[in-house]
Amino acid sequence: MNLPNKITVSRIILIPLFMIIMLYPFDWGNISLLGTEMPVNHFAGGLLFIIASTTDWIDGYYARKLDLVTNLGKFLDPLADKLLVSAALIVLVEMGFAPSWIVIIIISREFAVTGLRLVLAGTGEVVAANTLGKIKTWAQIIAISSLLLHNIIFEAVSIPFDTITLWIAMLITIWSGWEYFYKNRQAFLNSK
Repeated sequence: MNLPNKITVSRIILIPLFMIIMLYPFDWGNISLLGTEMPVNHFAGGLLFIIASTTDWIDGYYARKLDLVTNLGKFLDPLADKLLVSAALIVLVEMGFAPSWIVIIIISREFAVTGLRLVLAGTGEVVAANTLGKIKTWAQIIAISSLLLHNIIFEAVSIPFDTITLWIAMLITIWSGWEYFYKNRQAFLNSK
C-alpha cells in the first residue's frame, strides 16, 4: 500500500475515535473561545474531524506529486470521505445540531453514488471524484466543522454561518449527485 492510500486509511481509522470523543459523556468541562462556549470534548472532536478532513487534501497531493494514483486510491479516497462525513452528520443529528432530513438527503446521495461506482466498477470503469464532487466534500466539511465547533467566530456576531453552510452543502450535494448520475447514465441505459 502506497503512502497516499495509507493516509486515506488513517482517515477511516480516526472515525471511531472522533465518535467516541463526541458521543461518550466525557466531563472535561467547557471552553470559551472567541465568544463561544462549548464542551471541551466538542472542541476536541471538532479539531479531530478537521484534522481527519485535511488528510483528504494531503493524500491527493502526494498521489499526484509522487505519481501514485491507483485504482485502490480512486476507490478508497471517496469512500473514506463518505464514511467520515456520514459519521459526523449522524453525530450532529444525535446531538440535536443538524436536522435529520438534511442529513438523510446528504447520506442518501452518498449511498447512491457509491452504488453507481460499484455498478461502473463491475464494467471495469473506476471513476475518480470530479471537481464538483470535491467542492461538495469541502462544503460538507466546512458545514460540519462549523456545527461541531458551535458556530465559533460567527456566534459572537450572530451570523448563523453553520446553518447557512449546511444548506449550501445540501444543495451542492444534490447538484453533484444529479450531475454524477447524468454523466454516467449509460451504466443504466446499457444494462439488460
